[in-house]
Amino acid sequence: MADGDVETRSNRGQWENHVEGEPERSQSYSSREEAVDAGRELAAELGTRHSVVDSVPTGVITDEDPASGDDR
Repeated sequence: MADGDVETRSNRGQWENHVEGEPERSQSYSSREEAVDAGRELAAELGTRHSVVDSVPTGVITDEDPASGDDR
């Protein structure tokens, strides 16, 4: 990714738009659709690229603890 590129990705159950090289412009959203729309608009405004990193929904807002050993 180049500076200014916008990446929409899942982060602990929420969706965020990360702006490469400008973390102060990054924002979180409660839904994927909202984040994708906002990311597309921000990239157009900045004249940069927008990409979406898909992830498997877990249904939780926090990261699972890999040390817990719970493999359900």
